[in-house]
Amino acid sequence: MLKALGQTFFSTGLQSPKFTAEEPKGQDYEIRTYHPTRWMSTTVSGMQGDECTSTGFRRLFRYIQGNNKTKTKVEMTAPVSCRVDPGAGPACESQFTVSFYIPDELQENPPEPTDPDVFLEDRKEFTAYVRTYGGFSNENMKREELLKLLESLKRDGVEFVDKPYYTAGYDSPFKLTNRRNEVWVLKKAEQQ
Repeated sequence: MLKALGQTFFSTGLQSPKFTAEEPKGQDYEIRTYHPTRWMSTTVSGMQGDECTSTGFRRLFRYIQGNNKTKTKVEMTAPVSCRVDPGAGPACESQFTVSFYIPDELQENPPEPTDPDVFLEDRKEFTAYVRTYGGFSNENMKREELLKLLESLKRDGVEFVDKPYYTAGYDSPFKLTNRRNEVWVLKKAEQQ
């Protein structure tokens, strides 16, 4: 009970995916190579990113609360990531794939979801440029931080994939201070 309360209010002690940090080129972002991992995900299409992310989060929260084939409660992890596949134009829907990292002890055999909109995602190793920022994040902040990250990458002559991009949140809505949010842009893979 105390652990659950602590995680709710302070977001400490939550498992996170493993990564290897590289020496940064700039001082305003990190370079991380994430190891292959499994995530539980759901995709929501719409015009409002915050609304779509909330819908996806609620689906995944029901999954970890036992809405799965074995009725297993799954520990909360961090971050909650959201892959954003922008629509073709300003009046087009974007796709938001919200994901929870599966805890280490369930990586090999996670409970199967019962919601047809929730699916298991196997992420291969990937390298991301990561910008971290605080506060209660919203759509405008995510866009501003993404633009700052893209400007930094262009300044440093770094090759990157401009879409999709990811947002990540580490904290419960009840945590009031020292909040951690991120935007991730993928490193362009070297041609084989």
